[in-house]
Amino acid sequence: MKKKKKSYFIKIFFVFLIFEFFKLFNILIVEGNSGNINNLTNTSLPTDLDNSTVTTNVSDLGSQTDNQGYAGEFFGIKVPIGNYYFIKATIERFGNKLGRQPQNEEEKEELIWEQLLLSFIAFNENITVSDEELELAIREVLKNENVDFDFKTDKDNYKEWTEKRLKETPEVFENQLKHLIQIEKLRKNILEKIEPKLEDEQVYKEFLKEYGMLNLEIAKFDTEKEADEFYKKVAGRTNLWEKEKKKNPKIFLKTGLVSIAFLVDIWKIPQDAALNMLKRNISDTYPTRPIYKGYGVFKILEKNVASEEKFEAVKGESLEKLKQRKKISAFEEWLKNLKAQANLKIYEKKN
Repeated sequence: MKKKKKSYFIKIFFVFLIFEFFKLFNILIVEGNSGNINNLTNTSLPTDLDNSTVTTNVSDLGSQTDNQGYAGEFFGIKVPIGNYYFIKATIERFGNKLGRQPQNEEEKEELIWEQLLLSFIAFNENITVSDEELELAIREVLKNENVDFDFKTDKDNYKEWTEKRLKETPEVFENQLKHLIQIEKLRKNILEKIEPKLEDEQVYKEFLKEYGMLNLEIAKFDTEKEADEFYKKVAGRTNLWEKEKKKNPKIFLKTGLVSIAFLVDIWKIPQDAALNMLKRNISDTYPTRPIYKGYGVFKILEKNVASEEKFEAVKGESLEKLKQRKKISAFEEWLKNLKAQANLKIYEKKN
């Protein structure tokens, strides 16, 4: 019985925290905007955005059956649609400051809910934005826009600029920046707490990625089977590679002399494969591996293997780069787990 009571009070306390977060978030959205949040972006938003949840009783949260006015839910708590559109507008204005930009509507939707979750975590971690941090962010935006007035002393011009250029009030613009600063501070806090364990071999591989270079010719195919058949035909036969190139020159691509990191990040060649190519001889062919689109068979045209002396000189730099890469991977894994635990449900498709 005591365990049940304890569990009940924990749930009530958790609901209270989430309610307080949404209440504060709704205030953040509309403060100084006379309750009108239809001008958050250059595109018009629906006129039925509702912030009435700030007056919802704590006991009602999570138990309501009517989804009208809500975008979805996580952790079993309904998310007001105004919060959803605030984040959507911020992303459309500033993009994704924490990673790659969304390439389609599906990725944008995922990013919106990701940032809603991060805002929730930042609120519970008591992460705030100082006046100095906000001022710095505002000045950076204005500088990039080649604005020559001082927003602190010339309020009228500042208001006119935000309303004409951004189609929103200064208050909403500043709250968007606060949101971005807040989730960036959360990310920074998490990264600082991560201390990856690194082996010397890992550090050396990182060094080779940055300073090892290859110039490859790639025969590109849509399927792995086609690539495998081509490799079996030309492996160890340079003259056959050249004959095939004359027959079908369109499938052959050259990378130029670039770093292993470039081949991995841009061409999407698996890291182990690219590092193994460094050990091969000029003119050698390398078997099928996936690339950025389809599959490739590789011919090594040129290579530059960095020396041991170079490694000793830049070992500390390679260590830091690897550490940062590992930290970012750990953060992405943490975020993936957070989204899984949140049990996200989206009620309806948004425009």
